[in-house]
Amino acid sequence: MTRTRIVRWLAAITVLASVVVPLTAAEAAPAPVTADDGARVAEEVRVDARTVDLRIESPALGTSAWVRLLVPRGWDADRTRAWPTLWLLHGCCADVDYKSWTEYTDVAALTADKDVLVVMPSDGRAGMYSAWWNFGMSNKPDWESFHINEVRQIVERGYGAGPKRSVAGLSIGGYGALAYSFRHPGMFAAAASYSGVPNTMLYGIPNFIQTILMREGLPMYNLWGNEFLQRAMWTARNPYDNVEALRGVKLYVSSGNGSTGPLDKPGAFDMIEPLSYISSRSFTDRLKQRGIAVTTNYYGNGTHTWPYWERELHASWPILAAGMGLPA
Repeated sequence: MTRTRIVRWLAAITVLASVVVPLTAAEAAPAPVTADDGARVAEEVRVDARTVDLRIESPALGTSAWVRLLVPRGWDADRTRAWPTLWLLHGCCADVDYKSWTEYTDVAALTADKDVLVVMPSDGRAGMYSAWWNFGMSNKPDWESFHINEVRQIVERGYGAGPKRSVAGLSIGGYGALAYSFRHPGMFAAAASYSGVPNTMLYGIPNFIQTILMREGLPMYNLWGNEFLQRAMWTARNPYDNVEALRGVKLYVSSGNGSTGPLDKPGAFDMIEPLSYISSRSFTDRLKQRGIAVTTNYYGNGTHTWPYWERELHASWPILAAGMGLPA
């Protein structure tokens, strides 16, 4: 082959490459997954065969936050299927986040043989599953819009989440599970609260919530204001004051009493679980007074710790499964 022919041959290959390669890459690139307000997946990390982490750029938060997905068998081959979806909400504070359910419980093993997609979103250090008031100057961070609108739309449009949903949470995540269920009727068919605070207006509970915020370096009145001066804001977000909106939702509520229990080390005791107990008990008493069905498990001795929440996830599974249309 002459030098002239070699030059022409190389030139032709260069031209073909410049045309074919970009087209192929463009055709292979997936369409971006976005929510209605422009929230988008900025980063996707495949942690292992069943665990996918998403970093979402969120207009509702004004920053990005993570969501962990625990995917079912067959998910990779069929992301377009509408999988039954379980939302698991974490508690506070700095040592708890969107990864905690998979790190501290056996939720991966529990769901390994089940056709369920598990969604575990961040709520920050103590977002309280709410839009923040900030004295009327800003509603950011708006964790409620992040979860209910942005995360939901993204996982349903690009990651196989379907409309059959249940939700469960621990501590302030238990509050979040019940608050989201009454504030967004029809979104969740079943809701479970483990050691939650479903009556935020019960004596002592506002101070407990404000103490959590201060401990995390957050202005305590920026959330919902003062419980007396901004009472309407507190009651609008209090499950206890809105039980009628939970009629028809399959409900599960549990708590210990804070004393050393069977899953604790000897001598364990905490001051948080008794508050969860009295808040939860007042809430379920009100449900029963109104004739609204609820399954309760006030198991006595037990602290505000992960071994009990793992056990309660198992105990409440039949109710959560029923909400997703799955066998118990």
